[in-house]
Amino acid sequence: MEKYILVTGGAGYIGSHVCKLLSKSGYTPVVYDNLSSGHEYATKFGEFVQGDLHDIKLLDQVCKKYKPQAVIHFAAYIQVGESVKNPSIYYENNVVGTLRLLDTMIKNEIKHIVFSSTAAVYGMPKTVPIDENAIKAPINPYGASKQMMEQIMDDYNTAYGLKSVRLRYFNASGASRDGDIGENHTPETHLIPVILRAALHDLSFNLMGDDYDTPDGTCIRDYIHVDDLAKAHLLSLEYLLKGGETNYFNLGTGKGYSCKEILLAAEKVVGKKIKVNYVARRAGDPSQLIASPKKAEAVLGFTTQHSDLNNIIQSAYDWHKTKKNL
Repeated sequence: MEKYILVTGGAGYIGSHVCKLLSKSGYTPVVYDNLSSGHEYATKFGEFVQGDLHDIKLLDQVCKKYKPQAVIHFAAYIQVGESVKNPSIYYENNVVGTLRLLDTMIKNEIKHIVFSSTAAVYGMPKTVPIDENAIKAPINPYGASKQMMEQIMDDYNTAYGLKSVRLRYFNASGASRDGDIGENHTPETHLIPVILRAALHDLSFNLMGDDYDTPDGTCIRDYIHVDDLAKAHLLSLEYLLKGGETNYFNLGTGKGYSCKEILLAAEKVVGKKIKVNYVARRAGDPSQLIASPKKAEAVLGFTTQHSDLNNIIQSAYDWHKTKKNL
């Protein structure tokens, strides 16, 4: 008997890596994605339905057809800058879309969801590393939309018994280690693929801010390999299916790297200097964002295995070399 898992946004970067691991672990992912930012080539690990969360009729039909044991929810807009300029679409897509999904789950008696949240719920943290009890004070509509989605899930837990795990990512990075799938956003705003594209096309890239209160002046982030993130989703799914209560976890390594350290590591991998333009910092970016991974390790048994910085950049570079037209 097939063990179906509905994966909204499963054609995207992290979603496709999770689907790949699910398919290797005895589950059949059912990708539900409108392809507004995902890619159909990344939906090869299970079933695929092209659809939008606002299409309640189709979403209900998919739930009735496959009867998924649980949902893993990625479908969301994710660009911080865009959310500031156009908050309406972030609240409509991220928050209202999630309500449509949760209501459909309750209607079809699906009571488990793993949710793709973000470190952006913490805003400008007072201390690092950041644990799950840190104050949640998002500073942009993207982070606010994710915090609202978490609150909604708490309320649905109280009212309907919907159990959720919310995974607050730090910096997802790298690519599938067999070169099968990787990071492909349009536009691309994440530092590592931006640097690697510049290297591959002999272009320069903009590094935002060299005047932060950090040792080298550039901001520090916690980078976690996408394959490690995928493992955390599998562990969270199995935690819920075994009767785990609603919970939330930071996903990171507990170690941070500055933008300049990322650039130097990338130059070592590609074997040449990469052109960089230092430009003004982006408004609202904290100097440091580093996760405390202790809770995920204690409750889920989650530890990173592939998040060595060289491995992250090498895997991303190997994938981007095959996709120079991106």
